[in-house]
Amino acid sequence: MLSQLAISLGLSALPAVKGVQWFNLTVLLVAPGIALYGLCSVPIIRETALCTFVLYSVSMLGYHRLWSHRTYRAHRALQIVLMMSATSSVQGSCYWWARHHRSHHRHTDTDKDPYNVQRGLFWSHVGWMIFRTDLRPGAADVSDLKKDALVQWQHRWYFPLALASGCIVPLLFCGLLWGDWSGGFCFAVALRMTACHHSTFCINSIVHYLGDATYDDKLSPRDHLLSALLTMGEGYHNFHHQFPMDYRNAFRWYQYDPTKWFIAVCNVLGLATNLRKFPSNEIEKGILSMKLKDLKTIQDSLKWPLRPEELPIVAWDTFQKEAHGRALLLISGYIHDVSSFIDDHPGGAELLAQNTGKDVTAAFFGGMYEHSNAAHNLLAMYRVGILAGGVERLGHPSLPPAQALYIVNGASK
Repeated sequence: MLSQLAISLGLSALPAVKGVQWFNLTVLLVAPGIALYGLCSVPIIRETALCTFVLYSVSMLGYHRLWSHRTYRAHRALQIVLMMSATSSVQGSCYWWARHHRSHHRHTDTDKDPYNVQRGLFWSHVGWMIFRTDLRPGAADVSDLKKDALVQWQHRWYFPLALASGCIVPLLFCGLLWGDWSGGFCFAVALRMTACHHSTFCINSIVHYLGDATYDDKLSPRDHLLSALLTMGEGYHNFHHQFPMDYRNAFRWYQYDPTKWFIAVCNVLGLATNLRKFPSNEIEKGILSMKLKDLKTIQDSLKWPLRPEELPIVAWDTFQKEAHGRALLLISGYIHDVSSFIDDHPGGAELLAQNTGKDVTAAFFGGMYEHSNAAHNLLAMYRVGILAGGVERLGHPSLPPAQALYIVNGASK
């Protein structure tokens, strides 16, 4: 029955489902249920709405960049604040969360990836937390986390800490300060928790589907502004998977990444040090390599003229003889059959007709009219032969034929 449910949810690639993780499922259903009830039945007052947003923003600072990737060093006071704020989002202990996330980075898009997006959007979003399977996260080095006293203390006391920071404190805050107990419970607790959950889950799901492969396209992570908005700046995920040790998710200063800005401010205040950045030169190389790959794809989709080695060598007498039956022009040592273009020639059909069988190189290159790049490209498509006498191609072999230089009888063209 559970296997059929998994298939119906698009999890046909999932190994045998062993059961359901009922605690996780309960949290994922009850929190949004309470939030929905509150939105339908409880008046929303300004103070509670603001409190909910602020607590959400603080909760989303999370475990990610400090403990999962060690992108900077934090003063112990900042560590405690970040640990408690992340605990309040009720997403598991720092040790458990960072352990899975490091495995995700090391084994992305494989069976050892805990939230492997290749198993579907539902699986990568919440399925991996709901179903019990034979899947296990791949190996990842967590020796530093095992030695971190704060991480281990939070791991041991996670459940009471999550209950206190995620539920009791926000409720008391709204209830005691402005008397909104019901709003505090429905919004500052349940709605905020739901938003934190699914914003984080989007980092495992949506950001592996939506956007561009800006730096590399071998794996699924993508960059997109919408994903960044949904995930508090974690949506530039292609960058993050290429340069996970960088404290930024958004390379450009103007790209939306509140966590990056928060860390930068903490650095100014002396609370965060050793902010790690990948060399900009290497980042730009990644951008350029993908642009070149995209351009190569476009180039391969276009029709190009025959290469010189594919054209027949034609003697002058043969060229003259063939020119009596069709419009053949000699330009830069190449014989061009412009019969199909003669009526479309912007300079008039007669101009081409009266020069059939002639060398019009000088006229084409400014003697009569200095033709545009588009004209050069189009002309190259009409090549049908090379005049006997020798044509030497200059330039790198990878250049399209239309962009190469040639020497015709000793004169460069």
